[in-house]
Amino acid sequence: MKHQSHKVGVFFMSVFQCKQFQVNQDQCAMKIGTDAIVLGAWATVDSSVQSILDIGAGTGILSLMMAQKAPHAFIEALEIEEKAFEQCVDNFEQSPWADRLFCFHASLEEFTEEAEDTFDVVICNPPFFSGEIPENYTPRDLARMQQAMPLQTLMESVSILLSENGVFYLVLPFDQEEKAIAIATENSLFPYKILHLKGHPEAIISRSFFAFSKQKGSSNNYESLILETERGQWTEAYRDLTRDFYYHL
Repeated sequence: MKHQSHKVGVFFMSVFQCKQFQVNQDQCAMKIGTDAIVLGAWATVDSSVQSILDIGAGTGILSLMMAQKAPHAFIEALEIEEKAFEQCVDNFEQSPWADRLFCFHASLEEFTEEAEDTFDVVICNPPFFSGEIPENYTPRDLARMQQAMPLQTLMESVSILLSENGVFYLVLPFDQEEKAIAIATENSLFPYKILHLKGHPEAIISRSFFAFSKQKGSSNNYESLILETERGQWTEAYRDLTRDFYYHL
């Protein structure tokens, strides 16, 4: 298992092998990267969690990480792109937790309109590149562009789907942090924990990882994580965070 880039964290092998499960990703436009791994590992999910929603599941990596962390939870996933949906379903069926994992081929808006229950945890690694979706877009274009899932739409839906005491976990580029907090607050979602990610000690902050809740006035605790001390040398903090999933740590 090789990490190709600390900037985007893309893993190019067709099968991504973790300690307790594997993920096929040859049919998915967006491959598994550092953003998803850090988000899934950082999210606090324990045995008390009963229901989890993964928005924009892609390969299903976040749902599988949640299934490993929360042994009694039922996980529902949404994926609108057809090939990614099919691969996500296949990855769920091949996992040790197939009876607790369900993927729906639907948009977030459709799912929100029809949902009857709320979730203890909602987690999302959304498309966040700005700009227009090309007229003749590819699945990769759709998976990358924020217009496919605008932050306003995401926050509005999560405010409906999240239980009163639930937590919403989200990753975005650092330069979208203030905008995300403003939109979340408009929808009665308040950050109580934020993780800032840097590729190496001298790098600028590249990602913000959020934990939102509906409890206004929660203290806003900032954390930081550096991936590498130098090229190819993981920090001990990154090893500690991800060692339950990676074979090589």
